[in-house]
Amino acid sequence: MFGANRFKLSSLLKIGMSSICLVFVLASCGSAPVPVAAPRAAQPEWTSGGLHDRYNSHMFLTAVGHGNTRQAAEMDAFRQLVTIFGVDVQADARHAEAYRSIGAISRHEVEFGSEIVLGAGMDNLIGARIGERWDDGRGSHFALATLNRAEATRIYSEMIRANQELIANLTTFASPAERNTLGGFSRYQFAAVIADMNASYAAVLSAVGSPQHAQGLRTGDDFRREMQGIANAIPIGINVNNDRAGRLQGAFAAAFTEFGFRTGGTNPRYVLNVNVVLQPTEHSGRNVFARMELTANLVDTVTGAVLLPYTFNIREGHTIQSEAENRTFISAERRINDEYREMLSDYLSQLLPR
Repeated sequence: MFGANRFKLSSLLKIGMSSICLVFVLASCGSAPVPVAAPRAAQPEWTSGGLHDRYNSHMFLTAVGHGNTRQAAEMDAFRQLVTIFGVDVQADARHAEAYRSIGAISRHEVEFGSEIVLGAGMDNLIGARIGERWDDGRGSHFALATLNRAEATRIYSEMIRANQELIANLTTFASPAERNTLGGFSRYQFAAVIADMNASYAAVLSAVGSPQHAQGLRTGDDFRREMQGIANAIPIGINVNNDRAGRLQGAFAAAFTEFGFRTGGTNPRYVLNVNVVLQPTEHSGRNVFARMELTANLVDTVTGAVLLPYTFNIREGHTIQSEAENRTFISAERRINDEYREMLSDYLSQLLPR
């Protein structure tokens, strides 16, 4: 009997302790503060293109962007700001690098602030900032891009001034003979790019209400016309040994004519000397092969210097030797079309003064 009472006492203690714990849990839950969500701010008027007290239209140029992330909204705001200017400068990456190199001193004299690089690195929205951000809590983000009119006037007018000095240096030559060279052609080509940039900067100045700081600018096409005059004054001679049906000569000529150069003429300043060696190679099963070794040197006839060396060797096969050789010429023509224009463009960009 004593054992049975002992069992009952133990069970009652367990039930009692459980009840006590439950009371404490319920008491603690009842006393904890219930979090209350802070009321979300109302959607600002500027998100729909309305007015903004701080960034008023008298002092700022503004544009609204939106997206499903904060970053997307900010980039959209900058893009919308650029569309106000109505400009789109696209430049070769080589010219962008040359501009950073040549114009480094004059550019760094200007306190740029935030710099947003757009396009090919030449159309820079300098001085633009994100002034406001807002999201609706459901995944829609808004951003307000701002451009201070006074600051933009100072920055862009200084950029134009520095670019004008750079253009003047590029287009000043000791003599007509120095101007009518590949180097002169390259300098006018680059001056045209910078003039295009000035046009974009002038558009910004006009948008912020300061068009007077961009008067009397020459257009990029002005310099391209002069560049074309230089190209016409220095035709390129092309001599190809062991060509067939003028295939290789035509491929090289196409690369030069894309830049506006004429080919041929008498006593040209520059000559491209091309030597082709074609020979049969080993057999492989039913096929026979032909190997071509090509060397092309662009030479300045005044100095005798080799300006642009170019060489390759290729092999093509067929069951008939003559067809293997024909395929070798076709392959060589295709390779010249694919490679030589880019090589020539790289070379011309390296002629700019540093």
